[in-house]
Amino acid sequence: MASETKAKAIQAPLGRARTDKALLNILLAISFCHLLNDTVQSVLPAIYPMLKASFHLDFGQVGLIALTLQLTASLLQPVVGLYTDKHPQPYSLAIGMGISLVSLLALSIAPTYGAVLVAAGTMGIGSAVFHPESSRVARMASGGQHGFAQSLFQVGGNAGSALGPLLAAFVLTKGQSSIAWFSLLALTAALVLTQIGTWAKNQRTTKPKTVDASDFSSAAHQTGLPSAKLALSMAILIALMFSKFFYLASITSYFTFYLMNKFGVSLQTAQLHLFVFLGAVAAGTFAGGPIGDRIGRKYVIWGSILGVLPFTLLLPYADLLWTTVLSVLIGMILASAFSAILVYAQDLVPGRVGMISGLFFGFAFGLGGIGAALLGKLADRTSLTFVYHLCAFLPAIGILTAFLPTLDAER
Repeated sequence: MASETKAKAIQAPLGRARTDKALLNILLAISFCHLLNDTVQSVLPAIYPMLKASFHLDFGQVGLIALTLQLTASLLQPVVGLYTDKHPQPYSLAIGMGISLVSLLALSIAPTYGAVLVAAGTMGIGSAVFHPESSRVARMASGGQHGFAQSLFQVGGNAGSALGPLLAAFVLTKGQSSIAWFSLLALTAALVLTQIGTWAKNQRTTKPKTVDASDFSSAAHQTGLPSAKLALSMAILIALMFSKFFYLASITSYFTFYLMNKFGVSLQTAQLHLFVFLGAVAAGTFAGGPIGDRIGRKYVIWGSILGVLPFTLLLPYADLLWTTVLSVLIGMILASAFSAILVYAQDLVPGRVGMISGLFFGFAFGLGGIGAALLGKLADRTSLTFVYHLCAFLPAIGILTAFLPTLDAER
């Protein structure tokens, strides 16, 4: 009897270890697919200078390409997330990647500016299908460490966003047609996502359904917050998203032009600087989730948004060396907020992981697209230097974090 008890005591941690390893493998796989997805999507911003020269575009038209991509994704993602909350579609991951594959092929042969816009919109649809369900899979495989899981998932996307411009600098040497090579990345991701979809389908058949919290009143009941306080908290989170992603849009869409115009560097050198910035964004994203699990997500949000303000104010006055240093600091600090914001919002509205993920990824894409379009128009009327002077004050919105409640999950 004693030996049986001892054997069970040994088997229990071994079973947990195997489970933890399996979950980590799923997390790594979905993060890898996020890397491939965002590598594919970051090809488009990386070729803006090429498209600008080929189709004789102004900055406003360049911004419209970004708006088409990101607004399409932003409008569809909450709808996709809400639908999959009620009707799970685990294989939608592979379908979304297939749509992105088609958009890459279309972009590689687009003969006109209008065709480029259609390809950008198709790529946005693929992103809208991919992100809500992949974020849900990351939470399913979190083992309770929601911040860590979202950070690991998102760092894959940030790494992909950084890798895209670097690959573009060396792969797209033969012009627009060479974009088709990136479809191989989308195909690889679709194959992996098919296996992840099978895992997610099996998980749903063996686990009980989560609590439904389809509106603010039911979510408020579960979190112990008044409905008005819950609505205010969501509004504050959206304002923080605005400050973060409008500023990021100024870097991701126009940093290469800024460096080329102000410092006279080549396009390839400017793309390498953008890669460094996006690499810093990936590092900051990975750090934000685990830190939020330890000290509370509200503190990470506070330090990330408001804490970057001194560096954004200095950036327009810096020389090339300090521009690089400041861009790295800005990328690392500002990026740590998104995992914390997303998990904080999921805790505010429990049981609606898909809807909240779609809503906030949608806001991220939509705000980035609107920001790129508006800032492009502003740059045409003034200058890119003026744009960076103006955007430097956006992180001051982080002061609103003081009005966010401390949730039970935070305590």
